[in-house]
Amino acid sequence: MSISSFVNLLALAWKQLVRHRLRTLFTVLGVAAGMFLFTAVETVQRCLAEATETGASDTVLVVYRENRFCPETSRLPEHYASEIREIPGVREVIPIKITVNNCGASLDVITFRGVPDGLLRRFAPEIAIIQGSETDWQRRDDGALVGEQFARRRGLAVGDRFDAVGITVQVSGIIRSPFPQDNNVAYVKLPFLQQASKAGLGVVTQFNVRVQESKDLEPVAAAIDERFRTGQQPTYTRPEKAFFAETARQLIELIGFTRWLGLGAVVAVVGLVANAVLLVVRGRVKENAVLRTLGYPGRAIAWLVVSEGAMIGLIGGLFGVSLAAGLLRWQSLTLGSEGHTLAIRPDMAVVGIGIAAALVLGVVAALWPAWRAMKQPIVTSLRS
Repeated sequence: MSISSFVNLLALAWKQLVRHRLRTLFTVLGVAAGMFLFTAVETVQRCLAEATETGASDTVLVVYRENRFCPETSRLPEHYASEIREIPGVREVIPIKITVNNCGASLDVITFRGVPDGLLRRFAPEIAIIQGSETDWQRRDDGALVGEQFARRRGLAVGDRFDAVGITVQVSGIIRSPFPQDNNVAYVKLPFLQQASKAGLGVVTQFNVRVQESKDLEPVAAAIDERFRTGQQPTYTRPEKAFFAETARQLIELIGFTRWLGLGAVVAVVGLVANAVLLVVRGRVKENAVLRTLGYPGRAIAWLVVSEGAMIGLIGGLFGVSLAAGLLRWQSLTLGSEGHTLAIRPDMAVVGIGIAAALVLGVVAALWPAWRAMKQPIVTSLRS
């Protein structure tokens, strides 16, 4: 068969789908629903992997109170920062006081991070203020630099005042960072948060430590814990992503269950497309026999059937994946646990995987109906 013959068969397959508009519409909507769920699950899984898998570019350690998990129970002396700076391999240290509205797994986590004035820029120079000004934040004791996703989720703009966890602040600026954690919190002055949360001056939740190179993570973590092992407040130090993976176990278990939902969506799409194409083949037995009589080989009939399955999968996939990606971007969903947040943000890789998966599933689902149509004897088909 020539290329033009394949193109003609594609056009015929499209006409067959359009001829049965209602059946095609419902099938496409079913595929779209399955791919919507698949895309949502795949997005959550990828975001979780990015948040918990330590890479070669990671250089941040989290120093926490030993045997503590919720930020409200981790209380470390602020003066530990000066001792940590003396450890070889440490580039910068920033003490952080964290206050959250919920320590458990939640979809609406409000996280305040108190940092010393002037240290935020030194520790995280990648943070950019996209609205407002840093000057206003430095001038006000109750000023807050709010992550862009946090602001979008809460409907906040520069100059707004909002109250959460018994703390009232004014938005001095909205920030953007390449690290999802920074885009989902509100940074305030450390002394302000210490007093507003009634923790008291000189007490922080954790220390974020930036080391010189990724290879320094383990030796520096061991040195920090050894330094304070016999102190009144012993520490437990881990890489930032490992810390998130350990403290957010409840959240990770919940997300792990979504894999089964994704698998169920894939099975449903295959079954739906296969059933629809099989019904098409059964209703078009004589037409296929006429094509065979006119000289079209069996593989041409198979190509026609597979093309219909592929078109259904592709159209449904485009609709479902686009809807899921658009909704997740618009809603700015965030999962939180133990004061740490996981931003659910789809990327182009997820969109590409979803559309490709829908196309492949459509082809796979049409293989059996195509085989049956190709092997059906011409005489039997004409008599039926």
